[in-house]
Amino acid sequence: MKKIFFLAILLFSYFQMSQQIQKTTGNGKETLSNPRLMLVQGTLNVMMNQNVTLSCHSEYGSPPVTYTFFKDSQKVTTLHRPDLTPGLFNLTINAASDVGEYKCKAENNISSGRKYSNSLHFTLIEPISKPVLSSPTSQAQKGQNVTLSCLSENGSLPITYIFFKGKQSISPPVTMQKKEAAVIFLFINSSSDFGTYKCKAENSFRNNTKYSNSFNFTLTEERIHSQTLIISLGLILLLLVIGFALAIPFFIIPSYKSYKAKKFKSPRSSTGLTSTVNAEESENYVIYTEIEPVKQEEEYVNCSVIRREDQKEKSACATVYSKVFRD
Repeated sequence: MKKIFFLAILLFSYFQMSQQIQKTTGNGKETLSNPRLMLVQGTLNVMMNQNVTLSCHSEYGSPPVTYTFFKDSQKVTTLHRPDLTPGLFNLTINAASDVGEYKCKAENNISSGRKYSNSLHFTLIEPISKPVLSSPTSQAQKGQNVTLSCLSENGSLPITYIFFKGKQSISPPVTMQKKEAAVIFLFINSSSDFGTYKCKAENSFRNNTKYSNSFNFTLTEERIHSQTLIISLGLILLLLVIGFALAIPFFIIPSYKSYKAKKFKSPRSSTGLTSTVNAEESENYVIYTEIEPVKQEEEYVNCSVIRREDQKEKSACATVYSKVFRD
């Protein structure tokens, strides 16, 4: 057992020595280890105008060391170190183009000593805008299925939405990885389902929870009742107008003619003139009769008939004599 343990120690020592020999060139210089790219200040989820600091470091190798930083395979800057101290790179996120994949390269005076680091990816976090809650219809009936949609137009992804009725949550969190609205389906079962609905949206931006507008469904039956009442009142008013129009030739016009006839009919005057008006004739036609004294043996009646027409026409007069016989 001791021999096996001793043999294992010898093998491990041999492996360490061989690794050290490979790292050392013929002139005694040591190749660099793969550098490690780390975030010293800030986070990978960055906001606009945020400062971050990156560190690129090879733990062993012969100095001096040159560190080169890259963004999406494009050279950003180069730093020189006389020893094995890390190279620090300060970055300010001024635009969306400043985020992406970052790497670094470490190299010394050995031609084969060029080494590349791991990658770091930055994501720009944008505050979300106020979400908009909407539905294809604002009217619903009991027993109907409806949908609600919640969407923030601006804000970095992913965005998480939660739906509420009043102050009570009615859905689990819905996380969207694209600029698409979160949608839930509701079943209108009773009058209590016609309450006030809202939604809230949030992303990884700190302290940036936004609530939507309020949305209410209208019961369709109430609208039908109001429309029926308006239509009924309109029909009643129309019937009253029609009834009044039908009553004009049967009641109002005959009463008006009778009134005019009575107005133009006058009693027998002291001058012996009488006037008669036929109610069925036009009110412009009036006959006047004058009775004159006659002799005892024969009596005649001198009648003067005057026909009055419209004021625009001249009056036409005629004299009619009638013989009166005594009993």
